[in-house]
Amino acid sequence: MRAAPAFQVSLHRFGVWRSAVLTLAALAMATMVAWLLTQERPIEIVAWVSATASVVAIGGLAASAVRVPPVDLGWDGQTWSVRRGTGEPAPGDLHVAIDLGRWMLLRFSPAGAAAPAIWLPVQRLGLESQWHALRCSIYSPHPTPGADATGEA
Repeated sequence: MRAAPAFQVSLHRFGVWRSAVLTLAALAMATMVAWLLTQERPIEIVAWVSATASVVAIGGLAASAVRVPPVDLGWDGQTWSVRRGTGEPAPGDLHVAIDLGRWMLLRFSPAGAAAPAIWLPVQRLGLESQWHALRCSIYSPHPTPGADATGEA
């Protein structure tokens, strides 16, 4: 089998991801507030403090998850790489966590045990001309180490 040809795409639009995160956070906060307001008997202060802390934590997590820096995702025919800003590309492995057709959540694991995984929300909107090539590159068989470009050793 042949591996996918070299490919690079700039990921800078995250509207679907941001909408989903904010919607889930709003629903979680609304659920917590609704639970507090629908209790029949007086709630102890510990429950109020816990619920308030939960709402604040949900807001903080949502705020951090909404911020996704633009990255360049590349496939050179052998290895995936991610470059943030003007830095050097970091090689690693790319795995699909969620694929909804027009939206994917990818997990990039940089080479080296010390580097944390990078989660990449990718949407078709804004990448229409590159979407098919991106999906082909992600799902194509990857060559084994020591194999040539056709995938044969």
